[in-house]
Amino acid sequence: MYVVRPVELADIAALESLAAVTMPGVHTLPKTREKIAASVERSIASFAAHVDIPSEESYLFVLEAVADRSIAGTAAIFASAGSNGTYFSFRNDVIQQVSRDLNISHSVHALTLCSELTAYSQLSGFYVRNMEQAGLEAALLSRARLLFAVLAPHRFGDRFFVPLAGITDADGQSPFWDALGRKFFQMDFLDAERVIGGARNRTLIVELMPHYPVYVPLLPGDAQAAMGQIHPSGELAFNLLTEEGFEADDYIDIFDGGPILQAHKNSLRSFTGSVTRRVADGIAPSRSGLKVNYAVASGVEQNFRAVTFACDPLEAADAIGLPKELLDALQVAPGDNVVCVRI
Repeated sequence: MYVVRPVELADIAALESLAAVTMPGVHTLPKTREKIAASVERSIASFAAHVDIPSEESYLFVLEAVADRSIAGTAAIFASAGSNGTYFSFRNDVIQQVSRDLNISHSVHALTLCSELTAYSQLSGFYVRNMEQAGLEAALLSRARLLFAVLAPHRFGDRFFVPLAGITDADGQSPFWDALGRKFFQMDFLDAERVIGGARNRTLIVELMPHYPVYVPLLPGDAQAAMGQIHPSGELAFNLLTEEGFEADDYIDIFDGGPILQAHKNSLRSFTGSVTRRVADGIAPSRSGLKVNYAVASGVEQNFRAVTFACDPLEAADAIGLPKELLDALQVAPGDNVVCVRI
């Protein structure tokens, strides 16, 4: 059994261990203990903050095995992307070109540097140990941060986006970066990621990146092929997010060309499909024999918790019966309310 909860200072060593196994160029966690500690402290302060308008808050969650309290994964959500600047991405555009004299009309795919995702809430930092064998716990981890937004809507915007790592080779180099970014930054992909620190809101991006549309047919074939493609390590996250309701195709990352998924909250299952139910003590006998897996979440701020539970469909029920171990994991008692959504 797993529970998703806010990160704590005691988790720093476990996060350091998780960060050590992520691949070059695929930045799900900071790489040094100092940066991990800073991220944890920032998250703790964000959960404790009294928020009226989404700003610089960042919320980091961990997936904890209840049996031994080991940390099996992480996921994060930023309240407002580019809150201390502007979030830059490439927008996929189609430029129509017409010559009346030659009677020629055609469309050209172009990339335009834009800041349209600024102030969207950003999902990031999704990582599960042993992803290839991950099951319901991965879906719980991905879904839990959105359930936190359901429980605390004032902390987030109405639109969300998720950048996914793009194609890189075994050495962590990106064909998209080599064809485009390297020409302007005069450094390789991994060096650029270290200089920028994974951020997409630094002023040097707008200072150095091209301000005019980049005509995609002029890029090398391997760079074109990499556009909008995800790193193999991101396939699980991509599948979970598209099932949630996120869509790709409008934007790609300015560094590795990876896809950026985005959606209005009213298109996401966690918002439209979640129901609030009263907690009952003990598991009720099945009425239909057809059990459904749910993510069940409780609490706000530092007390947020989420678990999975299989039970009869809740649409016609006004309560959800939970065993003692889940009551303890969620830190709830009979009579409290929880938010539930199918996973």
